[in-house]
Amino acid sequence: MITKDMTIGEILSIDIGIAPILMSAGMHCVGCPSAQGESLEEACMVHGMDQEPLIEAINKYLAEKQ
Repeated sequence: MITKDMTIGEILSIDIGIAPILMSAGMHCVGCPSAQGESLEEACMVHGMDQEPLIEAINKYLAEKQ
């Protein structure tokens, strides 16, 4: 389960298939070195987006893979 406190790097290390979800939400910097150490909450603030729908989408993706 993904939380807002996890870094983008941690999230992508769980499943690289999450990258397209982040990119489709407008986070095109998933490969950027500074983004790798940024929490999902921080990244959402920088991009001016609500973190909850993104977290839900990622967790739904992961649940469907099990």
